[in-house]
Amino acid sequence: MLRPQLTIARAAGALSRVSGRGGGTSLPGKVLLRLKPDAIELLGRQLERGSIVISATNGKTTTAAMVAGVLGKAGIETVHNRAGANMPGGVAAALAGATSGGRIGGSRLGLFEVDEAWLGTVVASLRPRTVVLGNLFRDQLDRYGELEALADDWAGLVERHAGETTFALNADDPLIADLGRDDDGRERAGVTYFGLEDRSHALPALEHAFDAKHCRACGHMYRYHAAYLGHLGDWECPECGNRRPEPHVRAHHVELDGMNGSRVSIETPAGGFELSLPLPGLYNVYNALAATACCVQAGIPLDQIESGLESVAAAFGRAETITVGGRPLSILLIKNPAGANEVFRTLTAGRNGDSPDGAAIDLWISLNDGIADGRDVSWIWDADFELLAGSAARIVCSGTRADELALRLKYAGVEQDRLEVVGELEPALRRALAGDASRPLFALPTYTALLELRDLLSDRGEAPPFWR
Repeated sequence: MLRPQLTIARAAGALSRVSGRGGGTSLPGKVLLRLKPDAIELLGRQLERGSIVISATNGKTTTAAMVAGVLGKAGIETVHNRAGANMPGGVAAALAGATSGGRIGGSRLGLFEVDEAWLGTVVASLRPRTVVLGNLFRDQLDRYGELEALADDWAGLVERHAGETTFALNADDPLIADLGRDDDGRERAGVTYFGLEDRSHALPALEHAFDAKHCRACGHMYRYHAAYLGHLGDWECPECGNRRPEPHVRAHHVELDGMNGSRVSIETPAGGFELSLPLPGLYNVYNALAATACCVQAGIPLDQIESGLESVAAAFGRAETITVGGRPLSILLIKNPAGANEVFRTLTAGRNGDSPDGAAIDLWISLNDGIADGRDVSWIWDADFELLAGSAARIVCSGTRADELALRLKYAGVEQDRLEVVGELEPALRRALAGDASRPLFALPTYTALLELRDLLSDRGEAPPFWR
């Protein structure tokens, strides 16, 4: 049925990789969809266990990796777009790569992270068993438009698929939590909420990166009893009574240990467990809660959920550490104010540039304005770069908007003698690596800079290519 088209698509991907032009992760899927527009639907029907779809502005790659780790512990084989190609071409490429003789063999489950704007298209084709929705933050507005427009699209998706699909929703994000209720405010069947219950991590005040301000039911300003990350927290509308739903899966005690990870007490309808999470930051606690909610819905035993989460490895650019030129380099993607702020808080927790133990850090930050980054980089003025001023001993700025990044850092209180501007990625990385090797070095690239960095490290043999 699809064998000729699959053969052509795979050949196109192989040729692209051999030529070194990139595109190996999604090009086969793009070719396949051009030849057979309903290929995702046709191949998705062959997944005996159905599929899980995960979407969020921040964290979908890591959440999918966590779910994959749990499913592996449970002995469930997946078809997974693990390289992060999360538009229809990437989903189709993952499905195509799992075929033999035109068919997907074995009892396999599809696991796909999906770009926010393409979620409706992919869900309509796959008809997944579960959809996990993590958060919506202001991101690439020149590409997606306002948050409310995306939230409206997602609300329509949930309405269309309620009854045939279960949903794991973030109770702490009002834009997401509202999707689990019908027009009369009643909770939909098949919804599992997840959220944070540890008030010790509440911010002293709402951040600049505060996106969901008004109640979607009546338009009144939300009131927050606790805000943890951007607009995620314990919220309610004082006008109409709309409020955060009680989470079914919750973290009631969280101990953060900087870049070393965290210790989390998680409660679920099936019981509780103590988790030692190897990934850093409160944002990864949210990712772990999303993965837990998804896996509890799938009936995975708690011991396998715990084991899978504790064994998860960082995806490239999501707190992965690679030795480059003999120096450890930890890479953390930044792409919007809320996500960047959590990275800054994680890097600077417990550090003081003036401390006698030399706890300062070196940074290489690369700001690009490619289409995949968003042409509008004004978001850097809403991110709290001030958090870095007391801990960064040296910052190398690179990327197509390196000068604007350096200006933002100056306004954040970073002195000129701690800043260096080197626009091109490779010489900028060399300058960053040439710093004091006794200090931790962190790379904070935006999305296209992350891809460029991966290609560079792959060419040098210091990281595998995306398609491996």
